[in-house]
Amino acid sequence: MITAAELAAAHPFLAGLDPERAAFLAGCARLARFRAGEFLTREGQAAESCFLLLEGRVSVEIHVPGGGARPLLTARGGEVVGWSWLVPPFRYRFDARALVPTRALSLAAQCVRTKCEDDPRLGYLLLKRLAAALLDRLQEARLQLADLYAAPAGGRR
Repeated sequence: MITAAELAAAHPFLAGLDPERAAFLAGCARLARFRAGEFLTREGQAAESCFLLLEGRVSVEIHVPGGGARPLLTARGGEVVGWSWLVPPFRYRFDARALVPTRALSLAAQCVRTKCEDDPRLGYLLLKRLAAALLDRLQEARLQLADLYAAPAGGRR
């Protein structure tokens, strides 16, 4: 049976992390399963976990007053959902809902923060990885906005 440490070390977000740090971090992990339609995170709730998606698809959504949930992006296996654990006030900023049955490593936020304080090098490595993931997401959002505001065929709006 594969361990949380092995799953963590194999996840693209943690790929290349030295085995000792991966095992140290895996002490905060548990395997989580979500049914289609089940929420991983809810906007405004305490950010108690970060999720390393192993398989499945997750819709990251924002609630629009009078308009309901609006999808911002779809995260897939190999990606990370729930970054709000890192920045006070540690509240999720978006809903994250499984679109299909989804498996993830759930990292307990307080445990990860404590380990990062105990091992500042680990904290720095995780911060660099989160910053890279954030830049990728910002680029995706920029491309979506460019599509949204692009002039239709014929050059008229």
